[in-house]
Amino acid sequence: QVQLEEQGGGLVQPGDSLKLSCTISGRTFETLAMGWFRQVPGKEREFVARYRRGGGSRWYSDSVRGRFTMTGSSDKHKVFLQMNMLEPEDTAVYYCAARDGPSSAYGPAYDYWGQGTQVTVSS
Repeated sequence: QVQLEEQGGGLVQPGDSLKLSCTISGRTFETLAMGWFRQVPGKEREFVARYRRGGGSRWYSDSVRGRFTMTGSSDKHKVFLQMNMLEPEDTAVYYCAARDGPSSAYGPAYDYWGQGTQVTVSS
């Protein structure tokens, strides 16, 4: 059974940086495609970044490309989301997700989800 746990959310000011981590239990991203999504109350869950199985190739949404970077630990038990130049529009609950198939920007394609971590960007 795969379990995901996010850490690292918090309250920051516009322009600040924050790094989220997602700990993977039960398997590693060697055999799982990983994704980061975010959700604001009343809105659809939004794709942020994704990572192919085994790491390497990554894709980002247009709204975060150039500011956010997704990486993975060498032991393949964690993925990270480095968020730079944060904007108030980045405020959301951020979720880590994993799936057994190819990586995807489509949330419902994912099989496993963390509980989410709140990121608030405000002056």
